[in-house]
Amino acid sequence: MSGKTTLITGASRGIGAAAARVFAAAGGNVVLAARTTSDIDAIADEIGPQARAIACDVSRYEDVEHAVTLCQSAFGGLDVLIGNAGVIEPIGHLDALSPEDWGRVIDINLKGVFYCMRAAIPVMKSAGGGTIITTSSGAAVSALEGWSHYCSSKAGAAMLTRCADQENRAAGLRVMGLSPGTVATEMQREIKASGINRVSELDWSDHIPADWPARALLWMCSADADEFLGQDINLRLEDIRGRAGLI
Repeated sequence: MSGKTTLITGASRGIGAAAARVFAAAGGNVVLAARTTSDIDAIADEIGPQARAIACDVSRYEDVEHAVTLCQSAFGGLDVLIGNAGVIEPIGHLDALSPEDWGRVIDINLKGVFYCMRAAIPVMKSAGGGTIITTSSGAAVSALEGWSHYCSSKAGAAMLTRCADQENRAAGLRVMGLSPGTVATEMQREIKASGINRVSELDWSDHIPADWPARALLWMCSADADEFLGQDINLRLEDIRGRAGLI
């Protein structure tokens, strides 16, 4: 990643925070974006001069534009976009959730993915190429009780990935999704607390550490992952874990 700049949304914790550290350790510049800056400021200070932090609510297009502009002004461009911001709360049956709460999840998990792609693609096309990876989920293809908003948003984001690949591969853009499985992050604590569906019944030891998907994201930036353009890569598969250097 030497000389390359990566924008990571949802970078304050979990996969996003781990990805910031992994990409910086690989020699890249990183811009950490999250709704509140206290955590990302600390991570950027830890990483050093090759990192910047910016307050960014991905459900607001102007916030996303500002984050992309920071990549350009601080480091001269944008090479990789990791669309990782996502929420799952409140978890509950669709006939009990408020329309506002349900819509807020769609705003972040689906519209936020579009906003990030919309802001990044013109910059990458002007530069002759780039990589866009969205954090996906098995929920994109499997309905789960209490997760109607999350499943719907992840299914939509997976289709956005396919559309963005179809429209931009010829322009040199690499667009993919990563479906990591269950990861030991704060979101899993929220799921556990809900007591709804089989995922809430999993033990903490069943979840993979956040640095596994972070390292897989780094591998996905290499030509070795080109056969998966336009697809969601399933990190549950042993051969994928092997290719990403996790086993």
